[in-house]
Amino acid sequence: MYIGLDLGTSGLRAVLVADDGRLIASGAESYATQQPHPGWSEQDPGLWTSAVDAVLSQMAAQHPSAMAQVRGMGVSGHMHGAVCLDTRGAILRPCILWNDSRAGVEAAELDARQGVRETSGNIVFPGFTAPKLMWMARHEPQLFEACAKVLLPAGYMNFHLTGEYFADMSDAAGTAWLDTGGRDWSETLLDACGLTRAQMPRLIEGCEVGGTLRPDLAARWGMSDQVAVVGGAGDNAASACGVGALGEGTGFVSLGTSGVVLTGRDSYAPAPASAVHSFCHAVPDRWYQMGVILSATDSLNWLSRVTGAAPATLAKDLPDQINGPGRLRFMPYLSGERTPHNDPQVRGGFLNIEQGTDRAAMTQAVMEGVAFALGDCAQALRGTGAQLNSLLAIGGGTASRYWLQTIATVLDVTLELPEAGDFGAALGAARLAMVGTGAGSVEDIMQPPKVAERIAPRSDLVAAYREAHAAFAACYPMLREVS
Repeated sequence: MYIGLDLGTSGLRAVLVADDGRLIASGAESYATQQPHPGWSEQDPGLWTSAVDAVLSQMAAQHPSAMAQVRGMGVSGHMHGAVCLDTRGAILRPCILWNDSRAGVEAAELDARQGVRETSGNIVFPGFTAPKLMWMARHEPQLFEACAKVLLPAGYMNFHLTGEYFADMSDAAGTAWLDTGGRDWSETLLDACGLTRAQMPRLIEGCEVGGTLRPDLAARWGMSDQVAVVGGAGDNAASACGVGALGEGTGFVSLGTSGVVLTGRDSYAPAPASAVHSFCHAVPDRWYQMGVILSATDSLNWLSRVTGAAPATLAKDLPDQINGPGRLRFMPYLSGERTPHNDPQVRGGFLNIEQGTDRAAMTQAVMEGVAFALGDCAQALRGTGAQLNSLLAIGGGTASRYWLQTIATVLDVTLELPEAGDFGAALGAARLAMVGTGAGSVEDIMQPPKVAERIAPRSDLVAAYREAHAAFAACYPMLREVS
C-alpha cells in the first residue's frame, strides 16, 4: 500500500493506493486562508499537520489492515509558499502563499538582475518564494535574521513526517533559487537574496527516498516503522505524474482554483520572456512547461458569491453545446495574472454590459474569459516549440460541458476526459512513492488513464472564437492603464 498526500490551498486530500493502482481509500480535510491586508495570502502550517493527522487517523480507524501494509508516502504541495523556521525547527510566521502579491517590488528588482532569468529559466513572479524572503528582509528584518531554514509547503510536510529537511526538484524550481537546467541550488541566486545553501533543504528527485516516517506518527496511524517518504512534488508536477504526462506531446489543462495548461518536455527549453513556467519534472531528466492563470474556477466562485447562486446552478444556466461567443467580455484578473502578462496589479472587469445582460450572459462571459486566458497560455507554450496535440482535462471545472467545449474550441485542441477515478496530485504523489520503494519504473507506474470521452473543437466556430479571443487580448493594455 502507498499513501499520496495533496496539500492544497483550501484543504488536504489523501489517497491510499494498492500496488496495482487500485484506490483503497481517500479522505479530505479543509482549512482556512487568511488575508490580513489587500493582496496578502497566508496560512498557518499547523493547519496542514492537523489536517493530515485527522485524515490519516480516520483511515487507520477504517482500514487498519491496509494501513499496516503501507510501504511509502509521497507529498504534493501548493508551490512557492515560504515556511520560515528557526534553529529549533519552530515556525517563525504564517506561510506566505503562492497567490500573495505583496512582493511585487522585490520580484521586479530580482528579475532585473543580470543572469537571474538565464539561471532560473523563469521570470521572477511576485508569487515565487525568493521575492517573499526579500520582502521579509526589508519589512520583517528580525524574522529574516532568525530564519534558519526556508521550506516550501510540501517540504514542511516532509519535515513534519520525517524530521528531515528535503525537497524535490519540481517544487524547488518555483523558488527562483534553482539552477533549473542543472537541477541544483544556485549560489548566485541565493546570494542575491541574502541567503545561503545551508538555509535550503536537501534536494532530491521526487521519486527518491528522503527519509522514514517518524516512529510516533507511524504508531499513531497504524503503520510500520519502515515507511519511506519520497521527495514528492509541486502540485502540478504531481498532477502530471497522476495522468502520465511526462514527455513531449503529453499534457493537461486543469480547471481548478487557478488554471493551468501543462505539457511535458524531454529537454530543457526555457522561454522566460513569454511568462511560461519552465520547471524540473518530479522524475529524473525530465522537465515540464506550463502557462498559469490565477483565477479559473475562482472566477466562477466569485460570480457565485455576487449572485448568491451556487457555481453548479450558474453552470446549469447554459446549454451543453456552445453556439458562438457572446458580446459580453470578462477579464479574469481577480488576483492579477501570470501567463503571459506577469502583472500582479491588473484587475478584472466586465465589458459591454447592457440593459439586457442577465445572469446567464455573465456566466457565459466568465467561462469564455477563463477560456481566452487559457488560450493565451497555449499560444505562449506553442511559441516555445511545445506540441499540444490533445490534452487531458482535469479539475472541478470539467463538470461543465459548455466550459470544456469552449476551451477546446478556443485552444483548437481535443480535450480528453479520463474515466471515473482519482487522477489528481494525490495519486501522482502516491505513484512517486511506488517508484521510490521499488514497485516499478517510472514508465511502468505513471501510465495515462483510460479516456471516457473526447471533446473536439467546434470546427464551425473556431474562427469566431479566434476573433473573440483577439478582442479579449486587445482589452488587456487598456485595462492595465486604469487598474
